Amino acid sequence: MASPAPTSDTSKRKGPKPPIPLSVLTGFLGSGKTTLLNRILQDPAMADTAVIINEFGEIGLDHLFVDQAGDGIVELSSGCLCCTIRGDLVTTLENLLRRLDNGRMERLNRVVIETTGLADPAPILHTVMLHPYLVMRYRLDSVVTLVDAVNGLSTLDEHEEARKQAAVADRLVLTKTDLLETQEHTAAFADLKDRLQALNPGARRLDVQAGDAGPAELFNAGLYDPDSKIPDVAAWLNTEAFEAAKDHDHGHSHDHHHGHHHHGHDHAHDVNRHSDSIRAFTLSTDRPVPASALEMFLDLLRSAHGPKLLRVKGIVQLVEDPDRPVVIHGVQHVFHPPATLEGWPDGDRRTRMVFITKDLPEGFVRKMFEAFSGALLPDTPDHQAQMENPLAVSGFTSPVR
Repeated sequence: MASPAPTSDTSKRKGPKPPIPLSVLTGFLGSGKTTLLNRILQDPAMADTAVIINEFGEIGLDHLFVDQAGDGIVELSSGCLCCTIRGDLVTTLENLLRRLDNGRMERLNRVVIETTGLADPAPILHTVMLHPYLVMRYRLDSVVTLVDAVNGLSTLDEHEEARKQAAVADRLVLTKTDLLETQEHTAAFADLKDRLQALNPGARRLDVQAGDAGPAELFNAGLYDPDSKIPDVAAWLNTEAFEAAKDHDHGHSHDHHHGHHHHGHDHAHDVNRHSDSIRAFTLSTDRPVPASALEMFLDLLRSAHGPKLLRVKGIVQLVEDPDRPVVIHGVQHVFHPPATLEGWPDGDRRTRMVFITKDLPEGFVRKMFEAFSGALLPDTPDHQAQMENPLAVSGFTSPVR
């Protein structure tokens, strides 16, 4: 029998490295991404970070005077790398891994991809999630969306892409709040904050002027706490914010164009019109879900309604393995391979899922989930009716309106 290979330091180092957190920095046109990048790239906390920028030509980074390396990667004095995407994002991400693996770069703690203007962040996320090797080496940490406090409301009104950018964000960063000079500006800013709250209650809001938008606040939004490396499900899902938003909505809704408050029955129509049918909601159940039911539920949602699922995050208790929860994360029709945690990190063993959808009503998703999981969720119709004819109840027999 062969003796085991000696475990030298070099062989230990060659073991699988933990996945590198990857964030996407996006934002409305004129939202001040260049200013923010210039500031954070000088922060010592950005050492061992690689920032991938679509085109250096489009963005006036004021300290890119260093010679560019042949592969488009530039080292900055802060110990941060900058790369240009010359054609293919996959190649750029592979080049970074190659540098790390062959020792040309000692550490790579984070990758930030900056997108131009009103770009939809989903294709960038899909690039990593659909690539069998990259999905093992990088993990999606956060989508950061910059919102201009002065023009943000009109941008949301005029551009569907801006509404999507805000809806899928983990962090909403308000810029130019120091330029709110008139009463009209201030009123529009209050409406903007309400609108962002309706589009995406779960995202943490940061104000650049208040100094609370440093690298740690901007980027550490993934499932794992960066210091302890332990999953922080409560912060990642932030279901409390969704519930609070729901309670707030029942009180009153805003007419964002005219600044009026409407009370009473036209609430649903109003909210749908103003959030442009983007909805944010949670599903939860304390009954374990069969693995096959979860798979069918996600497959059907993804195949039939993929583009309408802007973002899905969740932790699920399975019948087959109730002590080890499964984490799911989807962006439109693409889902990250599910991860199994070794235990319930926060003591709360309920299945909790957060959805941001477009033109896909909450009631439809909820009934579909009930039909597959057999779980009675809060404020749902009679369970017996669902069991007798789950397909009719979940609306599969008729098209979604």
